[in-house]
Amino acid sequence: MTKVIIRKTTDGEFREFSCTGHAGFAYSGSDIVCAAISILVINTINSMEKLAGEELETAADEKAGSIACRFRRRPSEGGRLLMDSMILGLFHIEKQYGSKYLAVIFEEV
Repeated sequence: MTKVIIRKTTDGEFREFSCTGHAGFAYSGSDIVCAAISILVINTINSMEKLAGEELETAADEKAGSIACRFRRRPSEGGRLLMDSMILGLFHIEKQYGSKYLAVIFEEV
């Protein structure tokens, strides 16, 4: 199962998120759920840096199936929109394929 943990402050500001684990929907190399999650997460990070100008700290471990992203400063309106878009996509994957393969978790920091 893949877990995406999104951390927000008490006033709802995004601080960081992490994605860990492999979905396990199919064998390695043909797992459409894992691929969809990866595309959403990586594209969101790339878009936040290139399109929204966000300053991010990222770390990834492909073998472990993990990626983490932390905002260096309060996200801009564009950064928040991109995060909301990623979350919307993840919720749709979770709804379509089930919580057996993906769990989207919110934590307050």
